[in-house]
Amino acid sequence: MVTLADVARHAGVSASTVSYVLSGKRSISAATRDRIRRSIEELGYRPHAGARALASSRTNILALMMPIRTDMYVPVLMEIAMAVTTTARAHGYDVLLLTGEEGPEAVHRVEGSALADAMIVMDVELEDPRLPPLKAAERPAVLIGLPADPGGLSCVDLDFEAAGAQCVNHLAELGHRQIAVLGEPPAVYARGTGFAERTLVGLRGTAAEKSVGLLHRPCDGTYAAVAATVVRIFEERPATTALVVQNEAAVEPLLALLRQQGRAVPEDVSVIAVCAGQVAAEASVPLTSIGVPAQEMGRLAVERVFAHLEGQEPSGTVLIAPELEARGSTGPAPAGGPERTGAGERGRRGHSRR
Repeated sequence: MVTLADVARHAGVSASTVSYVLSGKRSISAATRDRIRRSIEELGYRPHAGARALASSRTNILALMMPIRTDMYVPVLMEIAMAVTTTARAHGYDVLLLTGEEGPEAVHRVEGSALADAMIVMDVELEDPRLPPLKAAERPAVLIGLPADPGGLSCVDLDFEAAGAQCVNHLAELGHRQIAVLGEPPAVYARGTGFAERTLVGLRGTAAEKSVGLLHRPCDGTYAAVAATVVRIFEERPATTALVVQNEAAVEPLLALLRQQGRAVPEDVSVIAVCAGQVAAEASVPLTSIGVPAQEMGRLAVERVFAHLEGQEPSGTVLIAPELEARGSTGPAPAGGPERTGAGERGRRGHSRR
């Protein structure tokens, strides 16, 4: 078994210097630290977990708070969690996954029991009740999401406000004057979930600037809920020529319903999504979309945690710029506008012939 003394001899340093690098108790030059880490990797040295924790007062564990809710799209959450886990392992850390809806109690439990060295928090609300104990905690925390007032906490997120604005700008440039938004389930907005609310801010603000009509309707992801919402949208705003979707579960029901109604995409109605890139790319009609960079968000959150643990102070908030990928589901607003009331019926007749 490789020992700490073996690592010291291989790196040409004292055993105490190796111990300091492992514990983080003293500042060691970057060159020496890198040499020791190379020796550890080459020799395959694995310090005893219990002894390491006692020596360093660290657990080498990160707590990931990821409440699992039925109204959230779980595959995106799991993609973020996988990115957190793999990045943490690259740093020699394991991840403790907390999936319950415990709120502040989970923060108090991690902080009070020293279960982990730091916390990464997901499903962030604008007025998140976990913020006060996170701000008071001794252990560093990074939020994957953006509350209304981060108050000095470290945050990583997609710039959802810019994503909403980009959707409207894209459609407005194509001549669309009436846009409807098929949103997340009502419970997501009732909680004040940050990403959904910030997307709405971008959508509404840019629609007002562009003098574009905007109708927002929350929607559960079931076929029945999507069907009722789509009917309601076109009844309330028959002039609608474009749809923005921020609800992965609703994508396929929506496209199926548009086909049933004889509305061709994008000839009769354009569709753009803010969603997981894979969902948009693999839809029955590949969708123009702004993807959620799940892996990048998870990786950045872990890197910022380790910056905190190493005594660095990263800036408060990192917002990832949205990137729109055109896949052909958006096109010019139909000639003559949506007022051509026979368009749907003509589309149905044309569809039946095809």
